[in-house]
Amino acid sequence: MGVPAIICPGLFVLNAVCALLIIFFERKNPGAALAWIVVLVFIPVLGFVFYLLLGQNIYKKRLFILKKKDDEMLKGILREQEGWMTAGTSPLSGRLGAFRPLASMLLRHDMAVLCPDNEVEVYTGGDDKFSALFDAIHSARDHVHLQYYIIRDDSLGRRMITALAEKAAEGCEVRLLYDAVGCRRLRADFFRPLTEAGGEVASFFPSRYLPFNLRVNYRNHRKIAVVDGTVGFIGGFNVGTEYLGEDPLLGPWRDTHLKIAGSAASFMQLRFFQDWNYAAGDDLGFEERYFPARTFTGDAVVQIVSSGPDSLGEEIKKGYLKLISSAEKSVYIQSPYFVPDGSVLDALTIAALSGVDVRVMIPCKPDHPFVYWATYSYIGDLLAAGVRAYTYDAGFLHAKTIVVDGAAASVGSANWDIRSFCLNFEANAFIYDAEVAGRLQAVFEADLAACTEVTPAVYAARSRRVKAKEMVFRLFSGVL
Repeated sequence: MGVPAIICPGLFVLNAVCALLIIFFERKNPGAALAWIVVLVFIPVLGFVFYLLLGQNIYKKRLFILKKKDDEMLKGILREQEGWMTAGTSPLSGRLGAFRPLASMLLRHDMAVLCPDNEVEVYTGGDDKFSALFDAIHSARDHVHLQYYIIRDDSLGRRMITALAEKAAEGCEVRLLYDAVGCRRLRADFFRPLTEAGGEVASFFPSRYLPFNLRVNYRNHRKIAVVDGTVGFIGGFNVGTEYLGEDPLLGPWRDTHLKIAGSAASFMQLRFFQDWNYAAGDDLGFEERYFPARTFTGDAVVQIVSSGPDSLGEEIKKGYLKLISSAEKSVYIQSPYFVPDGSVLDALTIAALSGVDVRVMIPCKPDHPFVYWATYSYIGDLLAAGVRAYTYDAGFLHAKTIVVDGAAASVGSANWDIRSFCLNFEANAFIYDAEVAGRLQAVFEADLAACTEVTPAVYAARSRRVKAKEMVFRLFSGVL
């Protein structure tokens, strides 16, 4: 009888101390603090251990820096474009139209240079995307740089390594960056054919002291490939046969990826260099062959926008918010993980109440059940404001896109959730071009044929079991 009497007050005090520490660490994010305190209530003390592993934001510093001379070169371009924007004399103003304030914000806040000369191809299936990527790799003359969150040891992953090894053996510089958690299941010798052929491989944020990686946050979720500094790929596809639709549980895979030929490839290259220099301890810089001076024939204006725990603050989310607030006719969103914060919910609600046609498409089946049921609960909130919501029924929807007024769009790695907004390293292309945005809108509208609309009546008729799942998983959505 005496032992519990001693333990319980001690446990209470320790739990209270843990709660105070969480409040201190998360003082700028009350929602996250509240969610973690709820975890402490249900899992005393051990919940704080989970917080240290998953939630504590100890990584807020500028990790990715360039050599001083390279940084000054970039700042020179930024100063020139900022001068245009401030003076209202930008040669791109007519092409940016109503999205000029968005472009200006991303330029100032994220150093996202405006690139006016791009040809953009849109891929919605894995076969087409990887066919184009392999063609680009095979045609490389100087270098191939790739970074992916997930690379599988399957037929597609091995084919990728073989193609890269062949280019390395030919004398091309090949660099491959992978995330240590996303690729945690890879064998130790998986990359050997590439490294033996002269290619280089680096791991992002590996565990340095344990045989396994405890941190599921602060992951490099970007999917970028750059060939010869002139062609880049960016979007949602990782490397694995499930992205070809060969997963027996999830079925056909619906994603969105871009191939961009033009000066925007240089800024995908820059993003890769910053990540590579940090992960590999290298010192890649602005050599001309990596950033070739070339006249491109495209006319799509593109900004490559990055965000992550090291950045000034949720740049991609701010881009999403500004896109929504700029809408006059329509906002079409596709996301597999839709767990928005209050600012995004407010923006979508205001747009819908203002008469904008706001539509959100999510998968009909979860690959992460906790996130899925939290997603479904937020969809319920939006229906009341007039937002239309759909579940995609023809497989798994993994696209991360927004199209506004058929005139501007964003495609990349960032989901519409707190993890992508705050905790992971992400990269998106923001595109100001009616032809490209029109194609993306047409893709969304075509996908509607394979969807079930979640009407207010359908949502109200959901079972008690579904309601319970929503309630529980939404409660923890701030830490998912």
